[in-house]
Amino acid sequence: MPITEPCLDIAHLGHVELLTNKPEESLHFFVNVYGLTETGRENDSVFLRGFDDYELHTLKLTASESVRIGHIAYRCTSPQALEKRVTEIEGLGCGIGWTDGDFGHGRTYQFRDPAGHIFEIYYDTRKFEAPESEKPALKNIAQRFHGRGVCVRRIDHLNLWARDVSAIRDWMPKALGSRLTEQIVLDSGLVSGCWFSVNNKGYDVAYTHNPHTESGGLHHITYAVDQREDILRAADIYLENDIYIVSGPHKHAIQGTFFLYALEPAGNLVEIANAGARLILQPDWETVTWTEEERKKGQAWGLNRSS
Repeated sequence: MPITEPCLDIAHLGHVELLTNKPEESLHFFVNVYGLTETGRENDSVFLRGFDDYELHTLKLTASESVRIGHIAYRCTSPQALEKRVTEIEGLGCGIGWTDGDFGHGRTYQFRDPAGHIFEIYYDTRKFEAPESEKPALKNIAQRFHGRGVCVRRIDHLNLWARDVSAIRDWMPKALGSRLTEQIVLDSGLVSGCWFSVNNKGYDVAYTHNPHTESGGLHHITYAVDQREDILRAADIYLENDIYIVSGPHKHAIQGTFFLYALEPAGNLVEIANAGARLILQPDWETVTWTEEERKKGQAWGLNRSS
């Protein structure tokens, strides 16, 4: 098959907004149990970061009557790349329009995916400058390892619900220039899952088929830790803090991540996964397709089901 020129307009997943109807309880979880650091507040939102995130925040936690995802943000590689992506997205007919930006970053262009999730792309951003109490011993990281709670390192990926994953499979490379790294195709031809990457990570966003989801449904958001032992320790921390563990620790067959799922107090599903489980260094990577029979073997180990 012919090799297509890679699109390098999008640098990485920048931040995610979660809505919570229990703002104080959710904030306590994300700061004291999950181990994020608060960097600011505006209106009904609190902004948080992992200790190795370079931007001012990677999670926007917003008080709301509903519990769901607000928006997903990606940072572009340059101002020119931002304009190029906007042109492509407007050509797809899914644009919402420009905003003046938000806390910690400049103007953004917002749009919707075929499943109804709100995305935004931006370039201008504010880098985190650690206060004296958070300054690291080494100058090449943004913040010291504070060791609070799980102490997650950085934002990694998220998984979104979609009624028609095949529509997403066609849309994501056109909108963001993402590569489809892995997918699940059932015997009926239904595409039940897709994993996409804009850089050399295995994935930064995944979509899972859910025929009952409302527009813009969230499966989970994930932050990375260094190693499996951190995830085992996180399970103990969750137990001590009465956090409901949904699944894990287990290992995913697809992408190979060791993981732990739990519910934050409002009910949003959050994951901890080991950083760098899979890097896609091969420039001519061909999408790995998993069959229905192969998925029946389970996650790889630790969980004998196909979810």
